[in-house]
Amino acid sequence: MTAEEKVMIPKPSGYNCFACGTANPIGLNLNFYRSGDSVCSEITLGMYHMGWDNIAHGGIISTILDEVMSWTILYFRRTFFLTRKMEVKYLRPVPVVTPLKIKGRLMEAAGSDSRVKVRAEMRDSDGNLLAISSGEFVLIGKEEMPPALEGSKREIYTLIESLPPL
Repeated sequence: MTAEEKVMIPKPSGYNCFACGTANPIGLNLNFYRSGDSVCSEITLGMYHMGWDNIAHGGIISTILDEVMSWTILYFRRTFFLTRKMEVKYLRPVPVVTPLKIKGRLMEAAGSDSRVKVRAEMRDSDGNLLAISSGEFVLIGKEEMPPALEGSKREIYTLIESLPPL
């Protein structure tokens, strides 16, 4: 696979996740693909995603970065996880109605087998770096799934099993 080749990553339909769900009428409905050692997404934000005039809301930017980091773990580590902590640096205003590319990459284990560090970046169509994030995530095996997610366990692991090969 070349660095520019896009390998689409399937996602379940019918979920209400604000970031990637297909059933959320006000959600972002992000799609993901692998490119080299990264997981990427592309989106053009609209007027409903603004904070100040024509500038995307910081919470929307943070949500997108968190979601791309999350799908990076899902794809490359093939397990469930939860965000433990996250830091975002807003480098330039993120304009709405402008194509954006977000790229996530695994960085390193965070000191134990149950934690992993991930980074993500957001760029505009000219390649300008707009925002970066780093996060620490806790990996959770099937047997450690929180009770609140017990009903989703089968769907989560069916998704993991359907991912394209590494």
